[in-house]
Amino acid sequence: MAQFDDRERAFENKYAHDAEMQFKAEARRNKLLGLWAAGLMGKDGDAAADYAKEVVKADFEEAGDEDVYRKVAGDLGDLASEADIRAKMVALMAEAKAQIMSEV
Repeated sequence: MAQFDDRERAFENKYAHDAEMQFKAEARRNKLLGLWAAGLMGKDGDAAADYAKEVVKADFEEAGDEDVYRKVAGDLGDLASEADIRAKMVALMAEAKAQIMSEV
C-alpha cells in the first residue's frame, strides 16, 4: 500500500509542477506578446513594459487565450491581422517555454 501512496504523491507532485510550468510559460508568452505589440504601436521603454503587464493581466479575465487575443487585437487594430497575432502567440509560447527551461 505504501508503494501505491508513493506513486500517487509522485503523480500529484508532477501534475502540480506541470501546471506551474504551464502557468509560467503562458505568463511569459503574454509578456513577450505585449512587448511585440507595444513595438508595433510605437511604444518603447517603460510604456512598452507597462503595456506588456496589461496583456499579462488580461489573461486572468477568463480561461484560455481568447482574452489575451482580444486585448492585443483590440489595441493593435489594423496594425496586425488575426492570423499574424495568433501565429505570434504560438511562436512566443515556444520561445517562452524554451526560456523557462533554460532557467531551470
